Amino acid sequence: MTALEQEISRIIRFEGPISLERFMGLALGHPKHGYYMTRDPFGAQGDFVTAPEISQMFGELIGLWAAEIWAAMGRPSRVILVELGPGRGTLMADALRALRAAPSFLSAIEVHMVEMSPVLSELQRQSLERSSVPVFWHKQLNDVPEGPTILLANEFFDALPVRQYVNTQRGWCERLVGLDEQGQLMFGVSSTAESTLKVAAPLGEILEIGAQGQLMMREIGQRLQRQHGAALIVDYGYAETALGETFQALKNHEFVHPLSSVGEADLTVHVDFSALMRAANSVRLNVFGPVYQGEFLLALGIEQRAEALKRRATEAQIAEIDAATLRLTDESSQNMGHLFKVLAVTSPDLKQIPGFPQEFA
Repeated sequence: MTALEQEISRIIRFEGPISLERFMGLALGHPKHGYYMTRDPFGAQGDFVTAPEISQMFGELIGLWAAEIWAAMGRPSRVILVELGPGRGTLMADALRALRAAPSFLSAIEVHMVEMSPVLSELQRQSLERSSVPVFWHKQLNDVPEGPTILLANEFFDALPVRQYVNTQRGWCERLVGLDEQGQLMFGVSSTAESTLKVAAPLGEILEIGAQGQLMMREIGQRLQRQHGAALIVDYGYAETALGETFQALKNHEFVHPLSSVGEADLTVHVDFSALMRAANSVRLNVFGPVYQGEFLLALGIEQRAEALKRRATEAQIAEIDAATLRLTDESSQNMGHLFKVLAVTSPDLKQIPGFPQEFA
């Protein structure tokens, strides 16, 4: 039993079963034992790999996307470039390197990294220590100063805690985490139904509601309404709200039971992009997408960037570039180009942005 599992067990014995939302929040963000607070989870030596770690092209293209957004905003003399959950800082480092090709934008930006993990904040500082632009760190988005804003969120929303409900004979009852007779963590359901949920579904079906993600989207939207700008969200999930279990845990690149290795395994859910769109619409943003990640990167010119890199690469490097391009863009059902979706939201004045068909505006 991990130290965090013991802590959560004590909470349950004292307070009773807790919501999945609270369990996820503790497992990932507990100040002493939380998964993201204690380790570098990325790469071959970690538990999973993200797009910026696969190829520099991902961050480079997103950096140039941000430059085009800045131009569409009227080229303000100062712009806040925000990244939520910046990992090791790889995406931002690659973006800023690519932006040497856009010196006017580079001279206008302040970079603001929103990161709760002290371990990852230090890695980000190392990645960006040679940056020519000012870089600041914050624990939450509310701490970022006001100003015209371009916000990036790659694999951020999938780690925000959700609530789950199970359809029972009594109705939709919240799924809880409690203790079995041996004192081990187990799933159960509340004894009373949630009267506001009226979704028709077979008995035993699970409904996930990402209230924290929707609140974050509204917070982003309110900022963009006040300050002018755009946000780009890249994550794995589904375009339309759907029933079903997506809560999962990864450790050493393999799936494990989400109630095991608590604090030592990554916990995620598939993002409900339709719910994020509804939250953005509620604060009157323009919404673009979602589109498949493969479609988005191809529209931004990843194939052309790959060819440019290959012109000065060895044969081994050419093979790596081709493999990375395929991994990021292939739209087969189980590959990143299909599983990952891209959504953009903007202040009302921005009517068309790169990477998205015009009909999404």
